[in-house]
Amino acid sequence: MTLIRLSLTDFRNHAGADMAADAGLVALHGDNGAGKTNILEAISLLAPGRGLRRAALPDMVRDGASGGFAIFAEVQAGVGLSPVALGTGIEPAHPGRRIVRINGASAAAGSLGEWVAVLWLTPAMDRLFVETAGNRRRFLDRLVLALDPRHAQHSNRYEAALRARGKLLADPSSADPQWLASLEAQLAEHGAAMDAARQAMLAALSAELAGQPDAPFARPLLTLLDSDGAEREAPHEADALKTLFAARRRIDAAAGRATAGPHRDDLSAVHAVTRRSAARCSTGEQKAMLLSLILAHSDCVARARARRPLLLLDEVAAHLDPLRRGALYERLAGQGGQAWLTGTEAALFADMPGPVTRFRIAGGRIAAG
Repeated sequence: MTLIRLSLTDFRNHAGADMAADAGLVALHGDNGAGKTNILEAISLLAPGRGLRRAALPDMVRDGASGGFAIFAEVQAGVGLSPVALGTGIEPAHPGRRIVRINGASAAAGSLGEWVAVLWLTPAMDRLFVETAGNRRRFLDRLVLALDPRHAQHSNRYEAALRARGKLLADPSSADPQWLASLEAQLAEHGAAMDAARQAMLAALSAELAGQPDAPFARPLLTLLDSDGAEREAPHEADALKTLFAARRRIDAAAGRATAGPHRDDLSAVHAVTRRSAARCSTGEQKAMLLSLILAHSDCVARARARRPLLLLDEVAAHLDPLRRGALYERLAGQGGQAWLTGTEAALFADMPGPVTRFRIAGGRIAAG
């Protein structure tokens, strides 16, 4: 999967930008604040979801612009295939509504996942293993989505049913048992599908990681935990979920939220060599485990979908010693596909094996080199 053209209009600090890239490595260098991460964020919006910053749509509009932004891309999905044209953005009249077009035709944002898969690693993710379970669930679901684009549909419908059930439970006078049962049946159906996709992804990823060496990047062992922090021993079956939600109505009404279910699960990671929880590992070890996980997941996607996802690695090279940096470049170049990397210094990318597309970013302007 190769992003061969990217055009931005009034996106973040880019009034207008047009970039062409080849397969292989793409290196973006420039000072802090020049707009390198903004380019990666724009690429991340070519997939379903809120992008790598999870920002509100109006916040992405360039300061001083009329109120909208546009991202256009051409993606080569495989050798011999015609490029697909993807576009997304917002219009001034509807700043909260995302517009998506595929080959010029209007489409739902979720349909982007059928055409492109994007994985990313940013400095903000360095503390993933010590942050909230909610952040880890979002990370987990992003990994699932790259393998199974239908996951977004199940997740959205599950969340909608969860909100509707919460409103009913908050007002006992309107909590019609039949309507509650209907909502809980929807939760059970979509919750079971979400869990099955998560379990399938973790099984494939764990198998991929098992074949990876323990160095130069630390290898994590991954499991799912339930809402009590115990390791999950069985899948969430639809009938069992329906019974669970019905039995916990009073508890959930008192708590003001649904206290159990797939939306409360957590991703656990353990260092494969030391058997130490990722949360107790050093910052360097956590970063290495994340990088190992992302690289292995890229292999999973390539194997399952017969095309490697776009990789976005923001400021990763600067935090690696020369040995690991070289190993990363060799692996990225050897696996095929396309990876976009950012850094403040061009020297960080001097030893990249080719082919390499290089850009210098300065003050919202983009130049080759």
